[in-house]
Amino acid sequence: MSDLNEIARSKDLPSSAEDGAESAKRRQILEGARQVFLARGFNGASMGEIAKVAGVSKGTLYVYFESKESLFEALTLEERQSLAEVLFKLDAEDPDVRAVLSKLGDSYLRYMGRPEHISSIRMVVGAAEQFPRLGRSFFEAGPCQGIARLKAYFDRQVEAGRLSIEDTGVAAQHFLDLCVSGLMRRQLFAVGGPPTEAEIRKNVENAMRVFFAAYGPGVQKH
Repeated sequence: MSDLNEIARSKDLPSSAEDGAESAKRRQILEGARQVFLARGFNGASMGEIAKVAGVSKGTLYVYFESKESLFEALTLEERQSLAEVLFKLDAEDPDVRAVLSKLGDSYLRYMGRPEHISSIRMVVGAAEQFPRLGRSFFEAGPCQGIARLKAYFDRQVEAGRLSIEDTGVAAQHFLDLCVSGLMRRQLFAVGGPPTEAEIRKNVENAMRVFFAAYGPGVQKH
């Protein structure tokens, strides 16, 4: 938001109502960009089409975002950070760790299996070789945020004696990978649709069994 503040200052805009209008316009642009990127992919999207779908002039679009890359990066950061806040809102004091992780696994797998999420991953992978910063931004705003939040939750559970983990960061990655095991790879290659209720339930159950076999309370470490 610092860039927008600089824009506002350069135009001598008031800091209350005008800032609200700036924020609303920015959200309008991001929503238009999201629609175009999902429909066209990163390489197929153009700033002209994004401006049209967002309902703004091309000149206005460039006031907020200097390039397609910066627009995509901003969209990625906002959406992934919001997602992490919603999915990984974990109660560290809840003593029923199995219930907490089961709920997380279910919601995480449901989101990861959404067609628009799969499209986003394909789009980022396709653009990352040409624009490595896009891949890094996507990774840091999404997977890294989720792992960090789950790691913090595991740290508290280890302190409380509810889990036995030496490296909580690795354990967080293990749990999330176990949840999506097999299903996400299938979708990335367009083999079958989103996971069914039965597949979600089975994957989460398997993830819980393997995770607690490795990290449950009292498990001996070598």
